[in-house]
Amino acid sequence: MRVSIGTFNLNNLFSRYNFRAEVSDIPHNGAGGISITFTPEAVDVKTFMGRLVKPKDPGGTAEIARRIKEMDCDILAVQEVEHIEILRAFNRDHLDEMYPNIVLIEGNDPRMIDVGVMSKLPLGAITSHQTATHPDEPAKRVFGRDLLQVQVLDTEGNPLFTLYNTHLKSHFVPFGQDPEAGAAAANARRKRQAEVTERIISGQERRGSKYILLGDMNDPETSPYIAPMLSADGDPLHNALKNAVETRPAKAESPNQGPGPQSPQWTHRFNPPGPEIPRYELYDQIWLSHKLKDSVVSAHIDRRTKHGGDGSDHDPAWVVLEI
Repeated sequence: MRVSIGTFNLNNLFSRYNFRAEVSDIPHNGAGGISITFTPEAVDVKTFMGRLVKPKDPGGTAEIARRIKEMDCDILAVQEVEHIEILRAFNRDHLDEMYPNIVLIEGNDPRMIDVGVMSKLPLGAITSHQTATHPDEPAKRVFGRDLLQVQVLDTEGNPLFTLYNTHLKSHFVPFGQDPEAGAAAANARRKRQAEVTERIISGQERRGSKYILLGDMNDPETSPYIAPMLSADGDPLHNALKNAVETRPAKAESPNQGPGPQSPQWTHRFNPPGPEIPRYELYDQIWLSHKLKDSVVSAHIDRRTKHGGDGSDHDPAWVVLEI
């Protein structure tokens, strides 16, 4: 059976209100994760870090929909989605009900961005690991979002493989914090998340099981901070995107921005301030268990046409497997 599996960070697929509507149109139940307090003088709106988060602009939404349709994956793992209702609405209004099976469980992120799975194939058991902790911080949930475990079935209802979708800690350091200390803390948390991911998968999967670990790892595939999770069942996981081909060449950099990417295997471009040239790295990854490593038919990365990205600052990636 040939199956295509992809991963795509949708870059803030939010349904947040922008509050240009009448007050009577604002829901009183905190819909969309917003805390609203009404007083005689004003409407007090609390959002992430004191900033109002607006919905994704229509042009960006149309772009990610276009890219998803062109990929046409059987199963698509997504990140940075506000809640399951916006994902269902996106599937209905922009993807023509392309995916009959949609999964998303609310995670822990203060910005309310979650991970989800959209599938043309039937799904079995669904498990959230959002309450997992690390021994170094036993009172604190280690995943800022989740490690979402989904069993994928064939059309007859038989198990095909298990999918683990995650979104590890970013490199973001809030304004006012020491940059070096903040970066070290982010790296340490990403490593703890990788260690817990290894522990969970090793506990869930028998040696020789068919499973896939994928998502936005916020680090390149060679990073020591994510290395602990790349041998989860005792055998090293296989980087399914190692030989991925891009759908089009990367947009050229201006002469003062360096030579551009050195290989096609990248999904994220970071352009730092100052004289440093842009960095191209494979943040969005697909790792196969030892049992699946020889099943790869092809691997792909949909290349953006603009440096900032087409609807997202991440490029989606997918693989085709013969299972």
